[in-house]
Amino acid sequence: MLRKLLLLGDTMTERPKIGVGTIVLKDGKVLLGKRKNAHGEGSWCFPGGHLELNESVEECAARETLEEAGITLKNVRKAAFTNDIFEKEEKHYVTLFVLADYADGEVKVMEPHKCEKWEWFEWDSLPSPRFLPIDNLIKQGYNPF
Repeated sequence: MLRKLLLLGDTMTERPKIGVGTIVLKDGKVLLGKRKNAHGEGSWCFPGGHLELNESVEECAARETLEEAGITLKNVRKAAFTNDIFEKEEKHYVTLFVLADYADGEVKVMEPHKCEKWEWFEWDSLPSPRFLPIDNLIKQGYNPF
């Protein structure tokens, strides 16, 4: 079993990673990308990624969305969180979701090695398969509208 471990004093402790998912709103729809070359390959997900050291959740959301989809955001605000255990991949994340409004730019695949395509979807018509954090968010009854 391959897992990253942190050495804390004399004990080895595993810890979840922190992911940030950005629910971008535009014209009553949300932006989703189809993942590739990572856990959850082939599933649809929001723009996002790992929270960096000394970075706010809102800064991470804006940075990742620009890096991945080429667009800027406005009105970025905290939304919800999920506890995501990827059993097959032996990964554990806490995903912090933010809600943001589309501000500017043309949506395009900026990281073709990580994302196949970006599309806008109505909340009640999200495609499948979905990335585990989105399914967990839906199970909580979350709705951005």
